[in-house]
Amino acid sequence: MPYRLEHIEHFPTLAKMKAPRVVVITAWMVLLAITAAALVMAFVPWVQTANGDGLVVALNPDDRAADVSSLVSGRITEWYVKDGEQVKAGQPIARVVDLDPDYLTRLAAERAQIEAEIAAVTQSRATAQLDVNRASALFREGLVARRDYELAQIKVAEGGAKLAESRAKLQRIDVQLARQSSQVVRAPRDGRIQTVNAALSGGVVSPGSVLATVAPETAERAVALYIDGRDIALVRPGQHVRLEFEGWPAIQFSGWPSVAQGIFDGRVRAVDPTSGSGGLFRVLVEPTPGKRPWPDLRFTKLGAKVRGWIQMETVKVGYELWRQLNDFPLEFDKDIKASISGKGAKEDGASKDDDATVRKAGKPK
Repeated sequence: MPYRLEHIEHFPTLAKMKAPRVVVITAWMVLLAITAAALVMAFVPWVQTANGDGLVVALNPDDRAADVSSLVSGRITEWYVKDGEQVKAGQPIARVVDLDPDYLTRLAAERAQIEAEIAAVTQSRATAQLDVNRASALFREGLVARRDYELAQIKVAEGGAKLAESRAKLQRIDVQLARQSSQVVRAPRDGRIQTVNAALSGGVVSPGSVLATVAPETAERAVALYIDGRDIALVRPGQHVRLEFEGWPAIQFSGWPSVAQGIFDGRVRAVDPTSGSGGLFRVLVEPTPGKRPWPDLRFTKLGAKVRGWIQMETVKVGYELWRQLNDFPLEFDKDIKASISGKGAKEDGASKDDDATVRKAGKPK
């Protein structure tokens, strides 16, 4: 027979039973946690970011590592520098000697021969010009035939052609001498020798062979961040960027920038119009004027890795969680929304005008 409520009085132990205190406290804590989470998601702001990884780069091309190449073919006979050595602009790096040790001597002798040839042709042309002048005077007086006068003019023209040819030969010789005088390869700028291609020692090098690399010790730095194509449409010059440099202690909260520690400020300088080989777009970031300066070049050298967060719109935490769970793009700002809505209204107006035109054309006259 089933028990009724009035039968509970016959079981005093059952009537006095209560829920354990731990269960009650746990229930209240869960309720408070749910309430707090709901309030946080509904009212706490969150700064959206387009994040990406990148590198420290030199903004000025002259501040980037430069290859020192051989200008002539030959053999390296002597190195003037070592790895890690500091050099000045114009300081010798290596000596390249032509495979023919008498090549410069023969070039000098050939140049002297061509100079003598130019002097002879110049004298012959001057004499021919005198003959032209005399033949012209005699031709006007009728003492010589026209053919003799024209032959004198032809000799002058031939002398001019030989003189031009000899001068072209002399110019070619001078170019070869200038190249051979560059057998001592020099540093293009101040810096430090990063690598020396010692594998070329004693071997044959050709024009353009890289002998060493000179890296500058001072540079105007920037950061090249690589951003996904889904977020790049919202990135514009002038936007604020938060940077975390490799090797520098930092604590980053992307949604709450004011809480972050060890993070440096930057601003978007330029955005590449096309993507790279990996499908990512490069964003150049420069230091923000008036903000905390970036770490010294001793700590963040060129090529060091960087993590960056480009700040976007401010939304609620709940919306941000919903966006990330659904893999939606970042929130558009007011300008982009206005441009999109304006374009849509323009398209709607154009479609209405087209419909009116079609209806008008279809009416019978």
